[in-house]
Amino acid sequence: MSIIIRLDRVMADRKMSLNELSERTGITVVNLSKLKNEHVRAIRFSTLDAICKALDCQPGDLMEYAEDEQHGI
Repeated sequence: MSIIIRLDRVMADRKMSLNELSERTGITVVNLSKLKNEHVRAIRFSTLDAICKALDCQPGDLMEYAEDEQHGI
């Protein structure tokens, strides 16, 4: 199983840059970039809350579940 982060898509829909999102949320550009590029293993609810408020979206807009292609490995 995998969780796919769709932050880049939501940001593009809102025409918002990482710098602007960082300013609105108080989250560093480096941490937002890691999240956007799926280089994180976890996310705090407070971070998710701040991003959802800034982008006026739901958590489900930012994340998607997809089964791994290789079952049982």
